[in-house]
Order: sequence, then C-alpha cells, then structure tokens
Amino acid sequence: RLAAASMLVAAAAMIVRALAGDGAVLLIGTVVLFAAVGVGNVVLPPLIKAYFPDRTGMMTALYSSLLAIAAFVPPLVAVPVADAAGWRVSLGLWAAFAVAAIVPWVTMLVRARRSSPLPTTGAIDIVEEPTPRVLGRLPRIPLAWALALTFAISAASVYACFAWLPVVLVDMTGLDHAAAGALLSLFGAMGLPWSILVPIAVTRWNRVGVVYGVALVAGVAGVLGMVLAPTAATVLWVILLGTPQGLFPAVLVMIQRRSRTHEGAVALSSFSQSVGYAVAALFPLGFAVLHEATGDWRGALVSLGILFLFTIPAGIIVTRTRTIEDEWERRHGAW
Repeated sequence: RLAAASMLVAAAAMIVRALAGDGAVLLIGTVVLFAAVGVGNVVLPPLIKAYFPDRTGMMTALYSSLLAIAAFVPPLVAVPVADAAGWRVSLGLWAAFAVAAIVPWVTMLVRARRSSPLPTTGAIDIVEEPTPRVLGRLPRIPLAWALALTFAISAASVYACFAWLPVVLVDMTGLDHAAAGALLSLFGAMGLPWSILVPIAVTRWNRVGVVYGVALVAGVAGVLGMVLAPTAATVLWVILLGTPQGLFPAVLVMIQRRSRTHEGAVALSSFSQSVGYAVAALFPLGFAVLHEATGDWRGALVSLGILFLFTIPAGIIVTRTRTIEDEWERRHGAW
C-alpha cells in the first residue's frame, strides 16, 4: 500500500509541477515529489527481502539498474522535448511512469483482498513503519551508521555532480554546455553497469570489500584528475567520478543481508536512507559555498575527495559478516 501511495503522490506532484503558474507552486510540487520518491526508496529494500528472499541480488540489480537508466535518460531528452513541446510537457511526461508503477501494486492489493475477506497477514502487509523500539536502537549500532554513511557518500556525490558537474566542466575544461551535458549523461550512465555487477559481486561472491575499494580508488582518482589535469583525460575523470555510484546498490543489498528480521530490515532501510539523504541534501550546497569562498572549483572537488575517503571506515565495518541484531545482542542483550 505504501509503495502504491508513494507513486500516486509522485505522479500528482509531477503533474502539479507541469501546471505550476509560479515558482512557489513549482517548489512545493518538487518537495512533495522528492518526499514521495524517498518513501519509495525506503520501502523497496524490505519489499525485496519479503517477496524475493532467495533472489535479493537479482532483484536489487534490476531495481538499481532501472534507477540508473532513470538517472541518465532525462538529461538527454528533457531539453529536446522542451524545445519541441514546451517545458510543461518536459516536466509532466514523467508522471506516466509513476502511474505505470502504481498498477502492479494495486493489482497485488486487489488480489489479496479477493483471496481473503479478512485482513491479510502475509507478505502483502509485511512492509510497515519501523517500530520506535527498533528504530531507537540503530543509533547505538556501528553497522547501522556504516550503512548510513555509505548511502550518504553515494547520494551526496551523485547530487553534487548532477548539480554542479556541467558548470565545473565548462569552467575548468572550456567545454561548451552541450558537451558538458553529454558528459553529465555519461556520469549518470555509469550507474548502470555497477547496478548490474555490484549485487552479483555481493550476493554470489561476497566481495563487499572489493566494491568499497573500487569506489574509493576510482572516486579519489577522478577527483585528483579533475584537480590536477582537468583537460588531460576529461572523459576518464567523469567515468571515475561516476564509479562510486556502485555503493548505492551495495547498500540496498546490504540492508537485506545485514538484518536478520523483517522489522530490522525496515528500520535499517529507514535509518540509513534518512541519514544519507540528509547529508546528500546539504552537500551540494556546501560544494557551492566552497566555490564561492575560494573562487575556484578545486577546493570543492577536494571536499568530494574527502567524502570518498569515508568509505574506508564504513567499508571496514560493513564487510564484517554480522547483522544489526547480532551487534545489538553482542553489546546489549536480547534483540
């Protein structure tokens, strides 16, 4: 129900944005849209754990791959659609995808109610809000903070690059806006191969540490390239900067693998994404503030490199084969 409701609200918000008559309405629609998308992101990992406990890697790969496609396709088509049909159509056409996403969830709800007139107790009702008791325990568990930090690194770097990478490329490399936009799409497209490979690496090969190591090395190398020699291999630097997007599907899988109970998975998903999105919302602003303070993008890029370094402590903790329930019981007694 929550998944269907979030998509319904998202569709309505996109329509409101398309019909907005002033900036205030556009802003309100955007805030509501982000909130709806955030709810959907929180409930999907527990849904995968509930409905596909033996295929978490495959389903997470499918989910995160579609997210990656959704990240790089809009920058490619938004401007041509706006030029051809107007900006309102360019904003509103995405509501069709949200409406399409509602259909399977509503179908499942209808079938469940037809099969039993009584309130269902099976998987259809299995995703609920995290209980205050469980959610209140997570700030005392290092593993929960490590996953939240991982999500924050992935989301903050993506948000900062989507907001500022074209401007950085224009200012530091002399590219025109069209070329910078194309490289932004390349950056977004980097999420696709990692969305396919990372869940397999984690679930089948248990290579969690490798995922963190690749994200760290690639991210720092991309930052160093942009800072020291931005014009030498610009495409390569963008590819490297896009590689840490692989941490996002890693978090989605690890939420399921680092929780033993369903209520633990729901709470861990809520906690890690709430903390992660809070950091991600502030980081692009801090990125811009550093640029204004220094008059140069290099300081802001260095802050991005420092952000990537936090994958070291996060990765050390997440690679331990323990669940949040195990950590709580080891430290505080019965879960």
